[in-house]
Amino acid sequence: MTILEKAGLEKTGVGKAGVEKFGVLVVDDHPITRLGIAAIIDAQADMKVCAQAGSGEDAVRIFRERKPDVTLMDLRLPGMSGLDALRTIRREDAAARCVVLTTYEGDEDIHQALAAGAAGYLIKAMSNDTLVDALRRVYAGKRFLPSGVARSLAARTPNSDLSPREREVLSLLVQGKTNKDIGATLRITEATVKCHVSVILERLGVSDRTQAVIAALQRGLEHL
Repeated sequence: MTILEKAGLEKTGVGKAGVEKFGVLVVDDHPITRLGIAAIIDAQADMKVCAQAGSGEDAVRIFRERKPDVTLMDLRLPGMSGLDALRTIRREDAAARCVVLTTYEGDEDIHQALAAGAAGYLIKAMSNDTLVDALRRVYAGKRFLPSGVARSLAARTPNSDLSPREREVLSLLVQGKTNKDIGATLRITEATVKCHVSVILERLGVSDRTQAVIAALQRGLEHL
């Protein structure tokens, strides 16, 4: 058991005013950030940190052990991503309540997180009040999308989902690979690469490769 887990509080407890507290698992790979978030949560009368994790793998393991009432998940984590951890948790426990807290603001990031089962999505620059409000709402079985997040999601291009192969091609485009390089990497012909690139441009609503790369980074389809 890690020091952070030993320091975690019990899942349930009663506050000074007799209010039963719900437990939150905080997942973030930066210790100082985790401690800051934990301080905000523990200052509330109705919630408390039951455990902390610094990776996706630890998040899944600790979730299994502690069964927190709400999991607060960053998306950018070493090893297993926050998105994959979220999918694993929700696959094992469909009733798990999860809120994403991240720096990723792209509409595709939001779409993927909600599709994976997140009930709330927050950006780290948002206020402390927004954070605790989101945790309360999600614990109560509701969804929480701040107006800025909702607007980004609403602006998502319809029918812009890419196939797994198209995502592979797009990832290599972002890395600056030529069609020939992409074909060699994926073991497909250069003509097939060109077909995939054409579909990618159409679905992203752009006219060339450079715009596709910019759109991919802005929307959260790819991250540097």
